[in-house]
Amino acid sequence: MDLDTSINNLTAQLAPITLDEMGGIKLMNRTDTKFVTDKAHLVQLLKLVQGKYFAQEIGGQRIANYRTTYWDTPWHRFFLEHHNGRAPRQKIRVRTYMDSDLTFLEVKTKNNHGRTKKKRITVPSQERADVVQAGGSDFTKGLTGATFDDILPTVQNQFQRITLVNYGKTERLTIDFNVHFHNFETGNATGTGDLVIIELKRDGNVFSPVLDMLRQLRIKPSGFSKYCIGSVMTNGQLKNNLFKPKMVRISKLTGFHFHPANT
Repeated sequence: MDLDTSINNLTAQLAPITLDEMGGIKLMNRTDTKFVTDKAHLVQLLKLVQGKYFAQEIGGQRIANYRTTYWDTPWHRFFLEHHNGRAPRQKIRVRTYMDSDLTFLEVKTKNNHGRTKKKRITVPSQERADVVQAGGSDFTKGLTGATFDDILPTVQNQFQRITLVNYGKTERLTIDFNVHFHNFETGNATGTGDLVIIELKRDGNVFSPVLDMLRQLRIKPSGFSKYCIGSVMTNGQLKNNLFKPKMVRISKLTGFHFHPANT
């Protein structure tokens, strides 16, 4: 049995939770922690969470499909803010939930304390004209100072996501895999092989059942920005020297050949 089939089967064995039930989970003092691993370890994790976690189900589907386009200035302001460790820092993206055909323009802001806040508005599609018509420029200008006259689409990704909720309903776990990147500036595209990105979102520092499971599997915390990693993987001209340790590890998981650039 291949890994994707095992992932599908194990996810199907979890008790379901609906989107309405998910809406009742208010993580008001939320902390986010990311982990990077591979599909073989994900299979082991999905075995361990049986009987302890729900799987979000929408329209009978446990694995959701996403498409996201990131927008940046011609000089890559938002990419460089992240690379250089600036805080607060921001990202502008348009995300489509492909199974429900819902699209949102979002601005993510990470503050000096490591907290991430996301604000969004509904837009008709990922097309620039539709986003602008829906008030996109006013929305982004108010939050970042940039309008859609100042920014361009840079990197798009598509991926699959499993969302788990612990039985105590004090945390959510998003699991992203089969990530593919396309760069609008260079025309380059790449996949990420067996790479898996896990994000734990919990209410403050309450007990987390999955943390012991992750430790048991030797899956350690590791920051991961789909925008920044996708940018480095598809545009060799971007400054990336501060991402070197992270990219070396990701290269081992994906087979990607990383070449440091100090431009």
